[in-house]
Amino acid sequence: MKTRILAPLALILGIASLAGAQAPRATPAPIAPGTVLHIIAFGAHPDDCELNTSGVAAKWAALGHKFKCVSVTNGDIGHWQSAGGPLALRRRGESQRAAKILGIETEVLDNHDGELMVTLENRRKIARLIREWQADIVISHRPNDYHPDHRYTGVLVMDAAYMVQVPFFGPEVPPLKRNPVFLFSEDRFQKPNPFSGDIVVGIDDVIDKKMEVVVDAMASQFYEGGCCDAPEGGLPTDAAAKEARRKQVRDRFTARFSATANKFRPRLAEWYGPERAAGIKYAEAFEICEYGRQPGKEEIRQLFPFFGDGASR
Repeated sequence: MKTRILAPLALILGIASLAGAQAPRATPAPIAPGTVLHIIAFGAHPDDCELNTSGVAAKWAALGHKFKCVSVTNGDIGHWQSAGGPLALRRRGESQRAAKILGIETEVLDNHDGELMVTLENRRKIARLIREWQADIVISHRPNDYHPDHRYTGVLVMDAAYMVQVPFFGPEVPPLKRNPVFLFSEDRFQKPNPFSGDIVVGIDDVIDKKMEVVVDAMASQFYEGGCCDAPEGGLPTDAAAKEARRKQVRDRFTARFSATANKFRPRLAEWYGPERAAGIKYAEAFEICEYGRQPGKEEIRQLFPFFGDGASR
């Protein structure tokens, strides 16, 4: 009996000794003025991150901050007419074109579309990417969503939210000294709880770039209809019909981003002040995840340096 007790005790003492060898972790200092911010956004497919965050991505990039989109699957079944390796290569190319328009970086992971699972391997991969990017902000889907890949991307990112600071979880990449702020991008799902829209950013100044990404760079998903929304009668062939289709897609998405601004108009007023908020036509919205660092308004102003001085404090 004593032998059975001593062996686990020795193991515990060894682990305690190893943990004690780690230097105490000091409270991170506030973000210094002029710091280059690092933002990483995860989307389930090559179009999700770009659709949800390309406005703020363009704004951060224009100010010299570093933004990266990561597609957690390769999108290889995301079209009604083609699939497999050729589609995956096409969608990777679309992500690269979008990144060039926005002035950001991009990466597409080689997981099959529709087959993403919450595994330890994928959790380690997500945590490693966040650490390597030295992220101040991490953005993903919420874990309640119509698409399993969206849901599981959200779960994987949430599962990494604490682990990015744990020294012996994936020790090949040093842990972050400061836990990032984790955010969810906007969705319209109500159960178990609706999206809150804690941070809402006006994107009128970059709406043309966002439309260039959505309408032109990512044609397989929006102009051509992705996996389930083929244009009635097939893809247009003459110039007039092509332009009409392009306008249809653009109008659809400008209405969507306008709806965000209208829905969260009171929140825009909190950040921009009532007068400026009243004139904002288009917006992107984000919810603060309960995991990760919980920023106050002053820190949000540092992390989102777009609001100016007109908002309430």
